[in-house]
Amino acid sequence: MAEAGLGKIQLFNDFGGIGDAIALTAASNNLGDFYVGGLNIVDADGGVGANASLLGGVVTLTSANVDLDTAFIGTSGLGFDVGLMGPIVCETRIQVPDLDNKQLFFGLTSVLSTSSTLEAVLSGNTTTITLTAASLCGFLLSSTLTDDEDWHGAYNGGTTTGETASASVDFDDDAVAGEWQVLRLEVDTNGDARWYIDSDLKQTVAGAVSTTANMGIAIMAGARAPATDMRLIPAR
Repeated sequence: MAEAGLGKIQLFNDFGGIGDAIALTAASNNLGDFYVGGLNIVDADGGVGANASLLGGVVTLTSANVDLDTAFIGTSGLGFDVGLMGPIVCETRIQVPDLDNKQLFFGLTSVLSTSSTLEAVLSGNTTTITLTAASLCGFLLSSTLTDDEDWHGAYNGGTTTGETASASVDFDDDAVAGEWQVLRLEVDTNGDARWYIDSDLKQTVAGAVSTTANMGIAIMAGARAPATDMRLIPAR
């Protein structure tokens, strides 16, 4: 439900009742409180599909197989302001079938439209994180980073300068192919942020994100060269 009580907004999807939304004929597709978007999701292998082989309301998020193609599940535009609407809590349970040729982001971003690419938010290469969005806060995993299997805690736009050295925001917590992890991000009204993986606090940053920027929430999957059909399995 969109309104969960006085002063509280809750967006939720258990993915229990959706069908396939692969090879979309439009640039976006509604998904309950969220929508599916990205670059080239109209391709034959891009979009979101129901996954009958896994229990508990699971969908497979797949980018098309050209470098930088992106698929995401996100809010309908930029509907959140940390200073006005915090604390904001984002949580997802995900499983990555493999860790090759992909880049993943989950969290808040000031760049989110129907055809947004993950690289319009941020990207990773060797030991550097490029913070493209003026305001962002979330989890990054990139096969093009030197530590290509670890989750990193990226942020930009707050009173603390966004960290671009990947080793400084490396959680030393590997994503493992075929295993579930719960990612949770908490952002307070003053822009302070906390990152959790499987209930374990990994990082706290004061003033990590803008308190005035309009932001959306998204889980994004982007293909990296050599391009490959890429699957990310998010669940409630």
